[in-house]
Amino acid sequence: MISRITQVARHLARPRPNFVHNSAFSAASSGTIASRVMATPDERQSRTIHTAACLIIGDEVLGGKNLKRVEVIEDDEDEIIEAVRRMSDRYDFVVTSGGIGPTHDDITYQSIAKAFGLKLILHDDAYKRMVKMSKPRKSEPNFSWDVDSPAKTARLRMVELPIDESRDLSKQAVFPREELWVPVSIVNGNIHILPGVPRLFESLLDGLKPSLVKRLVDPEGKGTTRIIFSTPMAESAVAGYLTELAAKVAPKGVKVGSYPRWGKQNNSVTLVGKDKEYLESLIPEVEQNIKGKRVHIEGEDDQPEQVPL
Repeated sequence: MISRITQVARHLARPRPNFVHNSAFSAASSGTIASRVMATPDERQSRTIHTAACLIIGDEVLGGKNLKRVEVIEDDEDEIIEAVRRMSDRYDFVVTSGGIGPTHDDITYQSIAKAFGLKLILHDDAYKRMVKMSKPRKSEPNFSWDVDSPAKTARLRMVELPIDESRDLSKQAVFPREELWVPVSIVNGNIHILPGVPRLFESLLDGLKPSLVKRLVDPEGKGTTRIIFSTPMAESAVAGYLTELAAKVAPKGVKVGSYPRWGKQNNSVTLVGKDKEYLESLIPEVEQNIKGKRVHIEGEDDQPEQVPL
């Protein structure tokens, strides 16, 4: 979860494992990918649109602390393999969500197993918990765990986990909630595979907290201070000053943010860093230059909208 520049550099510099990926898609599409990379701007702007992407940028979206990246990808083996390898290398704690159900398009387990050269192995404890805790379904009145069937095969897909047979099994699958049979599969030491159902995802992630908190560089968030300012000035009016301020405070590890508040009278400026005393010393200067004031909650000084009579 905590991304450090030195760790990223070390990960990228070390020899990568031999994760050879020989999918038919990769071989067949290599020429297409090369041609798209070499396309001119005019060609990109005029060609038929088959695919689209959305890149959301901003510290405020991520929360500004440990979470450094959020990606949404399709149910595609190549996409999953590329993403989990890259994220496992670059980040200390990685969570995936979705794609671990019983249907054909639930390919997360098999894709992540392939990414790290692992086998999918029936996890005995997870299977026993599933059998014990699963409730009968009206749509499957004749289902039996003692009889092989397509329905049983489908269910088993949810407890066949990527396993590294050279490592301790207890480190590769955990059960954060005693009331749930659903395991959290842990691959390559830092990839935690969770379901996409929001209620289950939240419950299992919350159950992981006790084991994670002690590993956080700043468990209670006390090491980071965020100061919010409210300013009536437009972003363009304070941009010059904020650019100078950002350059001045960067050596101290301070980040300067500016956020418009559409439909409101005031915009927000933020200072985020670990040296609280230094941050506090900047308050008078910032208030003066943005003609604003420090607030403790964004929007606390909003005035009711003036409606013309």
